[in-house]
Amino acid sequence: MHEMSLAEEVLQLIEESARQQAFSKVTTVWLEIGQLSGVEVEAMKFCFDAVTRDSIAQGARLEIIALPGTAWCRACTMTVPMAEVFGECPQCGGYPLQVTGGTEMRVKELEVA
Repeated sequence: MHEMSLAEEVLQLIEESARQQAFSKVTTVWLEIGQLSGVEVEAMKFCFDAVTRDSIAQGARLEIIALPGTAWCRACTMTVPMAEVFGECPQCGGYPLQVTGGTEMRVKELEVA
């Protein structure tokens, strides 16, 4: 389950921010997760709760902001929504598609005390 290592990395980012900005408690974390990122949201929530135990973010609410998948179709030259990485173009049915969005995962915002 790669969500565990991702949750650990999120905690490292939070702890580094706390050192730089001198806060002692995180109450909410907003995390952007792209539809094509391969991150399972429910697993991420579970792992986040597990890795933040006894940390600055213990008990913090994890808010997920879902980012849609998008791609550029070489056949019809349109930017189109994508639900899966190797899908066909919903406009023309063509291939190949170049993914242009929805693969990212990042901490967007922290609410701190």
